Amino acid sequence: MSFFQAPPGLGNQYDDDAFLQGYLARTLPEDMFRSLQDDFRELGELGGKYFYEFQLRDRLNEPVLTQWSPWGQRIDHIEVSPLWKEAEALTAKKGLVAVAYEQKSGALSRVHQFALNYLVQPSLDVYSCPLAMTDGAARSLLSLGNQALIDHALPHLTSRDPATFWTSGQWMTERTGGSDVGLTLTEARQSPEGWRLHGTKWFTSATTAQMALTLARPTGNGPGGKGLALFFVETRDAQGRLNGIQINRLKDKLGTRKVPTAELTLDGTLAVPVAGLTDGIRNMAMMLNVTRTWNAMGATWSMRRAMALAHDYAKRRVQFGAPLSEKPLHLDTLAGLEAEFQAGFLLAFRGVELLGKLETRTATEQELLLQRLVTPLAKLTTGRQVVHITSEVTESFGGAGYVEDTGLPRIQADAQVLSIWEGTTNVLSLDSLRALAKEGTLEAFFHEVEGRLSKVTDAGLRPCVKTAHDALEHARAWVSGAMANPTTMEAGARRFSLTLGRTLELALLSEHAQWCLEHGHGPRSRAAARRFRQNGVDLIQDEIDLDDSRLLLASMTN
Repeated sequence: MSFFQAPPGLGNQYDDDAFLQGYLARTLPEDMFRSLQDDFRELGELGGKYFYEFQLRDRLNEPVLTQWSPWGQRIDHIEVSPLWKEAEALTAKKGLVAVAYEQKSGALSRVHQFALNYLVQPSLDVYSCPLAMTDGAARSLLSLGNQALIDHALPHLTSRDPATFWTSGQWMTERTGGSDVGLTLTEARQSPEGWRLHGTKWFTSATTAQMALTLARPTGNGPGGKGLALFFVETRDAQGRLNGIQINRLKDKLGTRKVPTAELTLDGTLAVPVAGLTDGIRNMAMMLNVTRTWNAMGATWSMRRAMALAHDYAKRRVQFGAPLSEKPLHLDTLAGLEAEFQAGFLLAFRGVELLGKLETRTATEQELLLQRLVTPLAKLTTGRQVVHITSEVTESFGGAGYVEDTGLPRIQADAQVLSIWEGTTNVLSLDSLRALAKEGTLEAFFHEVEGRLSKVTDAGLRPCVKTAHDALEHARAWVSGAMANPTTMEAGARRFSLTLGRTLELALLSEHAQWCLEHGHGPRSRAAARRFRQNGVDLIQDEIDLDDSRLLLASMTN
């Protein structure tokens, strides 16, 4: 009984990530890439050592809600974990939000920002959740042009000083529905002091934020999304008291347990309209662009963390006479997952690149159309990939993967939110169809895929090029035929959208593999492209039998 299994370990998450280094070398100008090396290496060291070890020690510390003081006063205080407190200071000092708004890297500032986050966020216990909403709030205020709110809030949201840095909440979900926010029941009423909000927000993440953007229906407005308005709320007044907000409870969630997600009652909450008193959902569009991009990137760095631990453990774990890394079946399993991760990485970062061009007004008309489609495609595709990969990685550790104090089950549990938050896979599939309704969008997507594939000349990548072309043509034929039947179109939207996402992933991975071969980065990405192709790209079914679907879901007693 003297044997003790060595746990998996992590090194510098920049130095150990050749794939990230290759992508950045290809994407960033050489002088920019060189100038950012120290920042990347510093965040990589923090992500692989200090904060990873802190995360394991801090595992049992979850947010605690204290509703009442010892003397009976309603205080509704939420205490977050020690790691989250350090993560907030790190965010400000390292500009994990600010970099995108300082724009020192021009249209590539978003790539710069998300590379920094990618290196450290897997060790910050989903602190990326409030950062996504903070980033989305900053971009929304800028895009909607309310100068008073911009002057008041933006310096806080993009501050590099922990003493003045704010995070923002995003309070949309009510008991009436998550994705169908047009059912919002919160009412905005005029008062002598300004607009006051009355209602219940059923699911609000990052409730400790200093501000929030939320939807409410001004008194007298009609139903649906058009009758809603987007409001700015500061959560506390000058004396530190909650602004007409009661915290009913913290949510008991499967994952993201470090995130203080709460159910709130708004009882006369003072609020300021951000952009008029109607069209609240339309005014959220830029916020969703940003938060869905964070979601796709969150899936990417979660996949990377899972794979890094699985790779290291496979070298340490000896079974049946050899390390797991030498067992053909284990090797084959991890290789299939690695290919999925690399493909998802490139799709998520393609969304990041397009967001950067949109924000710096350097995007072409074709890129603007592409951005509107790639954002939901990246979110939904990587959301499915991360759930699959983290589940398989949990299994790759055997029993240890199922034991909470190893820290491994949290990776899988936290990943599950990424296919749900900011729109489920089905909701994002329908959003992709809406994006395609704009003239020229489908052509822009085809041009994007074909343009990537046209750069691929290596003989070993020819099967990948053919598979991508075939999937693209199948998608073109399916959508053309389905347009005549809205029911068929909706029923097939998920498979169609995932096919578009995976086709673009294969094209991006093939192009990157060609660049790696030509620039001395080796054949590893070629192997990834070839394996990803074998995993399956085209998921479209030409015949969808809804009668069979209804029969399968009918009551067992019928």
